[in-house]
This record gives sequence, structure tokens and C-alpha cells, in this order.
Amino acid sequence: MSNADEGTYREPVPDTGIWLRLFGSRALQSLQFRDYRLLWLGQLTTAMGQWMDQVARGWLLYDLTGSPLQLGLVAVIRIFPILFLSPISGTATDRYGRKTQLIAAQSINAVTNVVLGILILQGGVEPWHIYATGLVAASVQVFQQPARAAMVPESVDRAHLTNAISLHSLAFNVSRSLGPAIAGAIIAFFGPGGSYLIQGGIYLLSTVWTVQLRLPNRPPTAGAAHGHGHRSFAGSTVDGWRYIARNPTLRTALLMSVLASFFGFSVTNLLPVFAKDVLQAGPTGQGLLLAAVGIGAVASALIVAVFGDSLPKGKLMVGGTVVYGISVVAFSASHWLVLSLFLMMIIGICNVAATTVIQTVLQVESTPEMRGRVMGAYQQHHMLVAGGGLAAGALASVVGAQLTVGWFGAACALGAIAFLIAVPHVRTIR
Repeated sequence: MSNADEGTYREPVPDTGIWLRLFGSRALQSLQFRDYRLLWLGQLTTAMGQWMDQVARGWLLYDLTGSPLQLGLVAVIRIFPILFLSPISGTATDRYGRKTQLIAAQSINAVTNVVLGILILQGGVEPWHIYATGLVAASVQVFQQPARAAMVPESVDRAHLTNAISLHSLAFNVSRSLGPAIAGAIIAFFGPGGSYLIQGGIYLLSTVWTVQLRLPNRPPTAGAAHGHGHRSFAGSTVDGWRYIARNPTLRTALLMSVLASFFGFSVTNLLPVFAKDVLQAGPTGQGLLLAAVGIGAVASALIVAVFGDSLPKGKLMVGGTVVYGISVVAFSASHWLVLSLFLMMIIGICNVAATTVIQTVLQVESTPEMRGRVMGAYQQHHMLVAGGGLAAGALASVVGAQLTVGWFGAACALGAIAFLIAVPHVRTIR
């Protein structure tokens, strides 16, 4: 029996009747569970709000300042909460009510968006308002993710966990595809102020769904040995890192995430260079390349939702990272748009397959009272994505984008192969 199934934890029972008829297909089975449906709807809407925010915030700031530098600075602001607050958010998830944490974070996001929307409509918005609300939004998002992720295994039975995590990935990638387009249309008709008011409404709707959850709003256990009881907040945080360091499966999954995050995402950061200078496809070509990644990501999420639980997760995690890296190398050498689109779709498939399996392994292997801290540690992979993008940009300025992306892709694939050889334990992860 998995560590996550020990103790007094009782697996939920799926709904019957109309829900069985609607979500009885293998790909959608987790949606038969009432609490999971509510969590999934919250994931879909909050992700939609986040992607809409990226478009609206950038548009608003550039419209006010005309400065590309300030566009870069507002993106940098999002990094600091991840760096400093991820360990804190994971510990809070394990020590206090997860439902309360999620409701508070989403409510603050709703209020922040409404305030910014009103400032825009009244004509009183200034650049510092955009930076301040951006910092608040990024901070509360750091607290949303581990709380929501830790509640997923509590909302479905063990047999449906891979399917549930895959459907969460599907919601995120559908939002990534639709959110920017919806934001662009709203801005065109109602301006950025209208966009932020609608985003506030989206977060309010997510909060309403979260309030309806019937999951226990308390820490999973109160054992001092696991970082609760009389342990200090800092002591609980340190306990989380020790727990990860002592568990070979958790270490393996997080190290694979490090490899894919730092080396694999270089192609996305340098995509404008390929669209303009290598493929001669312009902004339309860049949009098509991003759409290809999205199509691959959605397809991968559905495939893993159907078959993921029956596949060897360790080998799939490593294999997906290897093919991911090889596809990045091939993309770096391509000068044909059609081939590049196909490769970007493969990249989207492999990326989501590997990351979904990594998240599944982390959540299955973690005990309920440690799951928040484990997911808080995993959340820091966003820092590695940013660091890898910065390193790739610096190297590309010296040797060019094609060589840089090719080298990063090769490092991703070879690193995963070396990991498979050097860490035999990865082959046994199911």
C-alpha cells in the first residue's frame, strides 16, 4: 500500500446516476467525484484568469509606458514570490486548512483584479499600480497551487489519481489556448479595465465552487513527528525538505523535473527568434508554433488520462524527457515550417506526459501530512524555467539560437539517459 493510503484516510466514492452517464468514459472518470469536479472547475477558471492576466497586464503597461524594459520587469516580479514563498505556502498547506487557504488566495485575487479594473476605468491607473497588483497576484497564486494539488488525492480514489492529475493538466492547457484569445477580444471591445473586471468575476466564481467542497478543512494529521503539533513553522518547513531528501522516489521525480525545466523550455523562450529569423514565418508562424504545442499538450493530457495508470511511471517519466530533448534538437535544425510544427506538437506531448507523471508520482508517494510541502517544493520548478530561459538567451546572443536550443535539447535528453543508468530505482517506479 502506498504511503498516501496509510492512516485514517478514506477514499471517496464516485457519484452515480447522471454523473456516471456524463463522465463514464475512461478519459473523464475522475469527474464522477463531486469534490474533484469542483476542484477541476476551479483549476479551469483560475488558469483562465492567469492567462488572461498575462495578456492584459502586458498590454496595459506597454500602453501606459511604451517601454519594452518595463514589460520585462513586470515578468520578473512574478519570479520573487515563487522563490521566497513556495516553501512557506507548502508548509501552510500542511499545517492549516487547505480549503481556507485556497478560498483566501482566490478571494484576494478577485478583489485585486476588481480594484485594478476600477482604477483603469476611472482613468487613475499608474504603472506602480500594475506592478503592485501583479506582485499580489503572483504571491497568492503561489499559495493556490500546493493547496489545490494536495486536495486532488483527497477528492478521488487511488485508482483514479493519474486520470485526475491529467485532467487538471488538460484544464490548464485548454486555458492556455483560450485565455489569451479571450483576453484579446475583451480588450478590443471593452478595454483592459473591462478585462480585469471579468477576471475578478472569474476568480469569484472559482471561490464559490471552492466553498462548496466537502473535503475536511484541517491538516491531515496532527503528529508532531511529521511537522505538526509543537513544531515551529520553520521546523515544519525543514522537515519537508528532509522528508524529500530521504525518499528516493520523491528525489528522483523532483530531479527529473529540474532537468526538464532548466533545459527543455529553452525552445519556448527563443521561439520568436526561430519564427522570424530561422523559419521566416513572422508573428503568424509564432502563433502557429505555440498552437502546435497546445494541441500536443491537450492530446497528451487525454492520452495519459486514459492509459497513464497502467504504464510504468518511472520509465515513462524518463522516456518522455528523452524524446522531449531529442525533439528540441530536431526543432533547432529545422528550416521547414511544417516539420517544425510537427516537432512542436511532439514537444507538447512529451512535456505534458513527463510533467503529469512526475506530479502523479509526487502525490502518490507523499503521505497526506507532507503532500503540501512536497508540492510546494515542486512549484519551484518555475524558477528553473526562468533560469533556463535566461541562460539560453545569454548563450544565444553569443552562439546563436539554433546552436543554443540544440545544446540544451541534447543536455535534456542525455541527462535523462544518464539518470536512467545511474539511478536504477527510477525503473521500479509504478
